[in-house]
Amino acid sequence: DPVPSKDASLDGTSVDVSFFSTSAQKLFVLNEGGMGSNNASLDFLRFSDGKYITGAFKKMNPGVGAGLGDVGNDIAVCGDEVWMVVNNSGIVEVVSALDEVELAAIRVPTPRSIAFDGQYAYVTSWAGAFVTYGADYSITDSKNPKGQVYRINLGTKKVEGSVEVGYQPEGVAVCNGKVYVANSGGISSQLAPNYSYDNTLSIIDAASFKVEKTVGVEVNLKNVYADSKGTVYVTTLGNYYDVHSGLYMFKDGSVSKVSDFVSVSAISGDTVYCMGTDSEYDWSAAHVYRAWSVTDGARKDLSLAITQATPFGLAVLDADTFFVGDAGDYFNPGSVTCYYKGTRRWSISSGVC
Repeated sequence: DPVPSKDASLDGTSVDVSFFSTSAQKLFVLNEGGMGSNNASLDFLRFSDGKYITGAFKKMNPGVGAGLGDVGNDIAVCGDEVWMVVNNSGIVEVVSALDEVELAAIRVPTPRSIAFDGQYAYVTSWAGAFVTYGADYSITDSKNPKGQVYRINLGTKKVEGSVEVGYQPEGVAVCNGKVYVANSGGISSQLAPNYSYDNTLSIIDAASFKVEKTVGVEVNLKNVYADSKGTVYVTTLGNYYDVHSGLYMFKDGSVSKVSDFVSVSAISGDTVYCMGTDSEYDWSAAHVYRAWSVTDGARKDLSLAITQATPFGLAVLDADTFFVGDAGDYFNPGSVTCYYKGTRRWSISSGVC
């Protein structure tokens, strides 16, 4: 007889999953937690019975005294494993996708995001960059080295080297033997002499593990995605003043702008899905977020109005089914909301951020 998964006994809050079908077993949710609070956490929605289970890492790994750690920054499934990037703890945590039991905790300094090819995980790192402010908001201490991309062997779970990229790299994607890295300059923007964001996409040759090209896009890059056709998409956060967030496409060696106002995004197959609001500078009013998709550079409005207060994550199950993570604030639980065929179906409490 089949052996039940070790997490089969975990109970949670019931939500309705009867209106959509999927071959997936779970939806994983990484909760960032508050900086310095050591309260990052892992939730999952089990599709077989519609149970949403909070704090799964802690429940399945009671012997890991520190829990998941401080500031969960990125999460991705690779085969039967879940890889989580825990920024302030300097850890890439690997657990079983079947039962959330810890498999490895890999040291990487200030890691940010993760992507995979057939043999390696690639993790962007701020390499210890930071800024400390005094009581009068003046900078009392700082460090601003260029960022790194670390390469981790998927089998051994060991770091096998790193390569220098731009300032404060964020998103990373792998396609056709190339590793694409979005450099933000989030720390550089606050420091002399330039007080400027990075605006570059670093392209690493995976075989030699060296940067072969650097491409200018727009200030403050965030996420990068690659489809099966070799098209690369990059989101930018802008400068929060006169340069809006946006989505850009890198294809055939050139960069073109697809759209403005990208708050959160995700890729599913060859399609990038985005949410944004054209009033992103005006926080005095309640925001309504619109959703759209981009395939081969062509934008399609999804006619979906999303009323989340602070959307912080997006997962696309199919063209009809979206899950939106709302960060809330830095101290109280956020939420996960399901939208199906343009309608909000339910919302459930998650972890912090």
